[in-house]
Amino acid sequence: MTQTSITITVNGKRRAASVEPRMLLVHFLREQLRLTGTHIGCDTSQCGACTVLLDGRSAKSCTIFAVQADGSEITTIEGLARNGELHPLQQGFWEEHGLQCGFCTPGMIMAAVTLLDDTPSPSERQIREGISGNLCRCTGYQHIVNAIQYAVDKK
Repeated sequence: MTQTSITITVNGKRRAASVEPRMLLVHFLREQLRLTGTHIGCDTSQCGACTVLLDGRSAKSCTIFAVQADGSEITTIEGLARNGELHPLQQGFWEEHGLQCGFCTPGMIMAAVTLLDDTPSPSERQIREGISGNLCRCTGYQHIVNAIQYAVDKK
């Protein structure tokens, strides 16, 4: 199979690799870089478990080929904390019990990063709309909303 060379900055580290042109970004992150916090939930862009930041904006990595991300900057859940300190959203999910099984949590947090960048003080309705592209099968969403509100108060 033909390989294509790519260079992507992932969590602040420049990474060069050869990939098949049809390799999805989520598979590149998980299989080649071993960043398994980005989850594969549906492979059809319905659940949002694979959400990462692509050049600072949330994106579902199961809908992007790794070659499309060539030259881009990717942030995964592993790269969100800074200097050993949890990101306010990560802390919020911890403090407000915004997870149960945790499968959706990384993607939910990454989607919430973009939400808070766009709307620094969102209402509950705006939070619910902002995370509507991510599915959770366990929590009923209220604790997730509380976790995001916690992060707003801590910023």
